[in-house]
Amino acid sequence: MKAAERILELRLQLEEHNHRYYVLDAPIISDSEYDHLFQELLALEQAHPELITPDSPTCRVGGAPLDQFGQLAHRLPMLSLDNGFSIRDLQAFEERLCRFLNSSSGLSYLVEVKLDGLAVELVYEDGILVRGSTRGDGWVGEEITPQLRTILTIPLRLRRLVPGLLEVRGEVFMESAGLVRLNAERLRTGEPLFANPRNAAAGALRQLDPSVTARRPLSFFAYGVSAPEETPCASQLELFGYLRELGLPVNELSRFCGSLAEVETRFAELSALRHDLAYEIDGVVVKVDSFALQARLGTIGGAMRPRAPRWAIAWKFPAIQATTRLLDVEFQVGRTGAVTPVALLEPVDVGGVVVSRATLHNQDEIERKDLRRGDYVFVQRAGDVIPEVVKPIVERRDGSEEPIVLPAVCPVCGHGLVRPEGEAVTRCVNPHCPAVRLRSLIHFTSKAGLDLEGLGKKSMEQLYELGLVRDLPDLYALRREDLALLEGWGERSADKVMMSITTAKSPPLARFLAALGIRFIGEVTAGLLEENFSTLAALMAAERTQLEEIEGIGGQAASSLIDYFSDSSVAMMLESLHRAGVEPLARQKVVGDRPLSQMVILFTGTLSRLSRAEAKNLVKEHGGQVATTLTQKTTHLVAGEKAGSKLKKARELDKVILSEEEFLGLIGL
Repeated sequence: MKAAERILELRLQLEEHNHRYYVLDAPIISDSEYDHLFQELLALEQAHPELITPDSPTCRVGGAPLDQFGQLAHRLPMLSLDNGFSIRDLQAFEERLCRFLNSSSGLSYLVEVKLDGLAVELVYEDGILVRGSTRGDGWVGEEITPQLRTILTIPLRLRRLVPGLLEVRGEVFMESAGLVRLNAERLRTGEPLFANPRNAAAGALRQLDPSVTARRPLSFFAYGVSAPEETPCASQLELFGYLRELGLPVNELSRFCGSLAEVETRFAELSALRHDLAYEIDGVVVKVDSFALQARLGTIGGAMRPRAPRWAIAWKFPAIQATTRLLDVEFQVGRTGAVTPVALLEPVDVGGVVVSRATLHNQDEIERKDLRRGDYVFVQRAGDVIPEVVKPIVERRDGSEEPIVLPAVCPVCGHGLVRPEGEAVTRCVNPHCPAVRLRSLIHFTSKAGLDLEGLGKKSMEQLYELGLVRDLPDLYALRREDLALLEGWGERSADKVMMSITTAKSPPLARFLAALGIRFIGEVTAGLLEENFSTLAALMAAERTQLEEIEGIGGQAASSLIDYFSDSSVAMMLESLHRAGVEPLARQKVVGDRPLSQMVILFTGTLSRLSRAEAKNLVKEHGGQVATTLTQKTTHLVAGEKAGSKLKKARELDKVILSEEEFLGLIGL
């Protein structure tokens, strides 16, 4: 038999045995027989390197170490999920869906376990795995193709030919027993231990040397694809069957639920089962089963700046609790001047993570829980993630405990603190407070801001303490030679930072606005502003009425923007950024084939086919703008049943009047 034919035969056999062993848990040959076949293939490929292909099982052992990870943009964003913590949250979730769909009929769901792992994307072209990446910020991830190839539950070639592109999303995780074995090995070699399976899985995938990843006991479950409409499936349940046929492992604990009551029952079943599983889960993911309804529901944040799918929610298990002592309280000052009390705790293990600090939120929360210094307290990780103090154990008090009171002056700058009427948060209102300035700088360079590589929290604290960066324009005046000489840096680190700073001179306007940390202007609101203003100068010149006309921009956000841009120190700072070459611009809008471009549409009355929210989303997705009141700027009025005074006024102003059917006709529905 020719070498090429034997190599192909061996590859098919080994992939079949891999699938049986790792996915089906039903092997039909012994480990020694498998090893014999593998060694034969390895020897043949070494003798004929021209016949090696990326889908060969020998690629799973790991290739040459990488110098660094590359960036890989997702064709469609990998969105995060909103969380729920009770059945009331799920009921509110379903109510929102029904309102959006303008329907009271029951919805069906698929309930999946929420694995405590790392989300990844696998890209198959004509059935062959060609690249893979982490979720990253949802838009761009780190390319880890060689590392993902080493995971034996991930097929290098699909079991059925799928022409073209298939982008599979799933979770890489480590079983609990695998973590125990890994930590035992690290203990013998004197390496630090991993606190939990998620940290171990993330650490394994971020090894520059894929052969190290190959030695880690990682597994994978697929939970979706980037574009369901590109598959032959009509629902999430059908998709799971389809993925299984392709040889991709899917979690067998997923269940179809025809009602929210069935979802609640399944949640209770999995909650009772979770500690008996071979891997850790921290809740369930509840998805609307129908892909047609998923498409209608769309995303939270709109088509331009999607944040989370509207049709899915993560229902977290009740947090694991532990008992410890509240030793002291320190007061941190955030970027908006908010003074937050933080409990300093006697270190305690809470669900595999050692907790020594937990936020106490504000004075009202301290008083509501009646917390005191020296208390024994219950501590939990909210949503199995964020540490929080639940309540004191009053029965264990001995009289030595002391009340916790917020200071009258800022613990950093000594300026008087203010608690605005109607707010729970006490703030330092000194704009020159070092803590406020440092936190603002950290936010600006963080993933929530411009995501400047190499300028994380510790680096920014170092640069601030050395006086190299005290305000945003200072970032753009940094010099490579100064950075390279800093402790813990070097030439490569300096080059990386200088490159990221140069790139950040032309950020998207929405990202720049979110990075500035303007109060009440988060990622979604910044995206709305970008849709309506093409430059920062145009936004700065906007009047309050212009801002409030934008759907989704309320009076609070409008006032915050006006106050921010009216501040003379802000104007000086932005002018300095401009002189440094920083020019944020709105993303280019595709207007040629968007039927509602240049239209400002107001809805009135009751729509029969669409909910109001769905109709507004359609306007935005097709290039138009939604109005909340009838003004000169409004171009069209869509009148449903029982349209009132707005219809009369629109006729007086000679606006274009459309029925719901005429509106849908404009966008081809």
